[in-house]
Amino acid sequence: MRKKVVAFVPIKLNSQRLANKNILPIGDHPLSWYVFSNLLRIKKIDEVYVFCSDENVMNYVPKGVNFLKRDRLLDGDLVKGNEIYQAFINMIDSDIYLLAHTTSPFMTHTSIENALENVLSENYDSALSVQKKQTFVWYKAQTLNYECDDIPRTQDIEPIYIETSGFYIFKKDHFLTHGRRIGFNPYFQELDDIEAIDIDTKDDYEYALKIIEMDKHLQKV
Repeated sequence: MRKKVVAFVPIKLNSQRLANKNILPIGDHPLSWYVFSNLLRIKKIDEVYVFCSDENVMNYVPKGVNFLKRDRLLDGDLVKGNEIYQAFINMIDSDIYLLAHTTSPFMTHTSIENALENVLSENYDSALSVQKKQTFVWYKAQTLNYECDDIPRTQDIEPIYIETSGFYIFKKDHFLTHGRRIGFNPYFQELDDIEAIDIDTKDDYEYALKIIEMDKHLQKV
């Protein structure tokens, strides 16, 4: 039996670190437009929702996106992600949920689609976007993936995987049972340095603007 897939993007318009972050202009569109444009291109996603307390958000997303109003209490700065995901799941039923964020405008639909295919194949119970880093890492004043008295070649070092927060794919029953957006056998969708850009601060935003301008310049050459 074919499984239903619903994608949703939680948005609040009163972002804290970077004012109006989700609707800031970047290139020819507002920031929020890009992730929805990618989700709408993926045929195996049955429905795409913006989960927001303010219906004005619809002015900043492409046609074809469904609006689902959420309680303004979920806009609080101390609200945890799982509270938002649970609220959405309580309102919209699906077998598989694809949670995405607006802050990764350069993430491609092919990366999202490949991750979804791996979950639908039943080879993995979830998926998430990551960056693979094969370098020397420390955590709490201790080396994490090598020994100081036996320094390996960089190509032999144990890689680490960093969540980009671009997207997460999880099954409804798994979330309801374990309260996790990442399962016990996740598929890691590796993103390159541009795809992995995540806009949370003014510096992030200015860097993304430079990437957009550089891309436009290269297209003209």
